[in-house]
Amino acid sequence: MTNLTTHTQTPQTLSEAQIAQLYALYATYYGGTSPELFQRDLQEKDQILILQDGNTPVGFTTLKIIHTQHQNQPIRAIFSGDTIIQHDYWGSQTLPLAWCELIGKIQAQQPHIPLYWLLIVKGDRTYRYLNVFSKRYYPNRKTPTPPEIHNLINHYPQSQGHLKAQWHNSASNRNPEAQFFAEKNPHYQQGDELVCLTLLDAGNLKSFALRGFLAGQAAQQQAACGA
Repeated sequence: MTNLTTHTQTPQTLSEAQIAQLYALYATYYGGTSPELFQRDLQEKDQILILQDGNTPVGFTTLKIIHTQHQNQPIRAIFSGDTIIQHDYWGSQTLPLAWCELIGKIQAQQPHIPLYWLLIVKGDRTYRYLNVFSKRYYPNRKTPTPPEIHNLINHYPQSQGHLKAQWHNSASNRNPEAQFFAEKNPHYQQGDELVCLTLLDAGNLKSFALRGFLAGQAAQQQAACGA
């Protein structure tokens, strides 16, 4: 894993060959999809963060920035789309750290507007990132979701596919976060998704997620000063 790097670009700048490579990676892990569905969803996103081993893509995550109003105040939400890491690279923190740096940059662009993470979860591996990254997220197994958070989570897209059976976590029954996810979303293996939300703010982030977030903020602030 010594050659792992990441880069960010807009999906609209991807070549047909790049899209084909990314779809092949996606289709290894997800069923209920097609190249047309994958490409249509990809083109609706603002950015794609790609993980590479040398020149070979081995993972990616997409995002869209949503601007809206809540209780007469402007807010932003990062909608996370497809996220894939080739299983040989599970355990690497290169992509998650790069994502945290990216959201730090996005937050620093408009620091006075709250930024949320809207995550549409297909499997328990993704859901467990919420507990690793943040102190307060919803839904969670310890506290009920407040009404104002319910109001924020009111629209979500149609399923773009479901995790294939062989990639479900075999240790899920021993992990309380995975247990909660399965109880909250019992039909996830058929493509049902769980809509989750957390505030992307230095006071709500943990561990390396916080370090990456602060590094991204600093990089954005430095870039703005040099502009």
